[in-house]
Formats: sequence, C-alpha cells, structure tokens
Amino acid sequence: MAERGKIAVGAESPADSGVDWKTVRSLRSRPVTATRAIIALLVIAVALTFVIYKGISNAIQYFYTAQQAVAQKSQLGSKTFRLEGIVVPGSIKDTQSGVDFQVRFANTVVPVVEIGSPPQLFQPTIPVVLVGHFQGNYFWSNQIMIKHTANYVAAHPNRIKNAGGGS
Repeated sequence: MAERGKIAVGAESPADSGVDWKTVRSLRSRPVTATRAIIALLVIAVALTFVIYKGISNAIQYFYTAQQAVAQKSQLGSKTFRLEGIVVPGSIKDTQSGVDFQVRFANTVVPVVEIGSPPQLFQPTIPVVLVGHFQGNYFWSNQIMIKHTANYVAAHPNRIKNAGGGS
C-alpha cells in the first residue's frame, strides 16, 4: 500500500505530461459545432417544407378552366400552369411550328398557340388540358393532354382495354 501512495505522489504533473496545452481545443468549440449542425438541420427542414408545400399546392390546383385563367391572368402572369377547355370548332389552323386554335369554357374563349404536334385524338369539341403560359392575349402551350370522359370509355371500350398494347 505504501507503493501505491508513492506512485500517486510520483505521477507526472500535467505540466510534465508532454501535452502542449496551447494547441488543445477547448470544450467550448463543441457547442459551436452543435449549433452549426442544428442550424443546418433547420435550413434543410425549412427547404423540405417549402418543396412539399409547393408540390401540394400544385396538386390541389391541377388546372384552371379558361374562365378562371382569364379572370386570374394578372396574377398568373407568365407562370406555367395547366389550362382546361373545349376546342372551339372551326378554330384549328396548322402552322409551321404546330397548331393554333381556341379553347372555351362557359362564355370565355382563349386563343392558343401550340408549339409541337397535337396528339392523334386532337379534334374540335374535345376537352383538353394544355400546359403553358400567357403571352399577351395568347396562351402559349407546349403540351396538349386529351381528357377522356366516361362517355368516351363507354363508346370505345376496346380502345381503352387495348391502350396498353395488349390484344
């Protein structure tokens, strides 16, 4: 037991341990690192919340009718959105870059400039959803989606059944 006491008494002092205490980091640097990590996580959480909010808000308002779009034209500006309407008979005109036509919803008619080829089922009086934006008095579209109603499915059951390429 006496030797134990000698070892404790004879142990190196912190000054003799060979550690350069001027270069050892203080424990105070850890809270700064933890604070930075918390801030980074908060920024990521805010960014994810924003992305989810934008996705949900776009999903809720799938498209504007022609009437709604014209009423909100100043708020929509040149923002890309979906426009729904029925193709006006006699308004379809082929152009070098695609096709020009008009869509109507209720009593509102919107002239459309389509860039690209319309789908095969595109024709007058068919409901369509267009993706594009307003530019002046025209709606500039780069995609036409044909809306199939329950009437279409009832009138053409084999087309829908075979749409996936089956026989």
